Amino acid sequence: MIRKDKEITDPEEIADIMEQAEVCRLAMVDDGMPYLVPLCFGFSGNALYLHSSERGKKIEILTKNAAVCFEMDVDTVVKPGETACKWGMGFRSVIGFGRAVFLEDPEDKRRALDIIMAHYASRHEFGKFTYSDAALSATTMIRIDIESMTGKKAG
Repeated sequence: MIRKDKEITDPEEIADIMEQAEVCRLAMVDDGMPYLVPLCFGFSGNALYLHSSERGKKIEILTKNAAVCFEMDVDTVVKPGETACKWGMGFRSVIGFGRAVFLEDPEDKRRALDIIMAHYASRHEFGKFTYSDAALSATTMIRIDIESMTGKKAG
């Protein structure tokens, strides 16, 4: 990172950004071309959890190339300036790299869905989550094993 004064190295602050983020942007590469999708997510330990339908471009790409980059951000605000070049942006963000793993075991898939649901339900009042066997079977669950992450803040 060029601007070390903007770097976030505290693991607790990085975790706080991830806890507050509502969207995870997942970047992949398909035959040399980038592909980026916004996703609902959950995280636990050193892994992100994502869900998907059984088919689609994301699944096709991850089947061929498990390497990914992800990004999430919070506290974004435009900071007007006196001249065009004096405008800025306030934010806190996390960017990381990892590898996608498809979860096959129904109990692993259920735990992954619980992690995703808990990420969003913590903002609301909900009880225990249940999933029908049919819904679980029709849902592709992806674990991103995080290899590295950095945080950044401005403004």
